[in-house]
Parts: sequence; structure tokens; C-alpha cells
Amino acid sequence: MEIKEPQSKFLKVSCSNCGNEQIIFNRPTKKASCLECEEVLCEPTGGMGMIKTKIKEVFR
Repeated sequence: MEIKEPQSKFLKVSCSNCGNEQIIFNRPTKKASCLECEEVLCEPTGGMGMIKTKIKEVFR
């Protein structure tokens, strides 16, 4: 029996407004905002989130 990998991931993103880097979930249930300038980084869509900034790294 094979175990499937989860489809959800954590992402290291860089804020397009201030350059702050932080980690967000790629399937959010609410808006993810920058901790420094409050720019919206990701919005929920009912599945994969709408990423509104540059992804630096993907954690599995």
C-alpha cells in the first residue's frame, strides 16, 4: 500500500511592497498579510490560494 504525499505546502514568500520574507500556507482559509506592512500576500479561493507575491521557496 502506497502512502500519498499531501498536496498542501508551506511557502516562503517575499512581500512585493517591503521585501519582508515570511512563511505562509498555500491553501489558506483567510487572507495572509505581510507582518511588516500589511500587504495582502495570499487570498483564499476554496482550494489553492491566490498567491499575490513572489515565491522564494517551497517546503513539503
